[in-house]
Amino acid sequence: MKAADFFLRAGEQAIAERDRFFVALSGGSTPSALYSILASPEYARRLDWSKVHFLFGDERGVPPSHPDSNFAMANRVLFTPLRIPSTQIHRMRGEYQPEIAAAQYEDTLRRLTATAPGQWPRLDLVLLGMGDDGHTASLFPGTASLDERTRWVVPSLAPQGTQSRLTLTLGVINHASVILFLVTGLNKAPVIRSVIERQPTDPVLYPAGLVQPERGRLLWYLDRAAASELSVSVQDLSSR
Repeated sequence: MKAADFFLRAGEQAIAERDRFFVALSGGSTPSALYSILASPEYARRLDWSKVHFLFGDERGVPPSHPDSNFAMANRVLFTPLRIPSTQIHRMRGEYQPEIAAAQYEDTLRRLTATAPGQWPRLDLVLLGMGDDGHTASLFPGTASLDERTRWVVPSLAPQGTQSRLTLTLGVINHASVILFLVTGLNKAPVIRSVIERQPTDPVLYPAGLVQPERGRLLWYLDRAAASELSVSVQDLSSR
């Protein structure tokens, strides 16, 4: 899988340059497939996992053992097979009161990244998915989290499913060195077209369109279905 190869290259580069790799994980079935590949013998031996610190882009308001927990999925598919120690796993406390959990996770990020006051942290890689409503992480259309300009982590509300969420804000996401979207499915195709092919003068219709790196790189890994409504020239740049 090309996304797994890219993940490893990003990790190798970060470790070579800074002796650590800070990566924020995403939930969902597509990232789960990526994590399974990374934990396979062929891929696992290609990275110094002792230098990797795992963060989360968002979490549902559930305990860590709950089937809907992003941590639970990553723990089952990635952390346990790779025997990642708990000191390298920094989960959002979805079982806590949301405002408390958000403040605690921001403190965790500040300590881990040693970010100067008034600055945004610079994560090495942020993995993102996208819903068919254009949301990414737990940044949903029409919610106050999209307008946050100072906090790093905030509570959010989903329109369906487990409504209580925690999410990194756009300030954290957009200051990452690399932002990687993993999107699959025909139902995402119209939104993908709107986000990727939006002209500078067009309005931003979806939260995913607000992911605009300050200095880093933005990459999209799409399957054929998700890329099906893109122009040919752009579709040729998407992953197969």
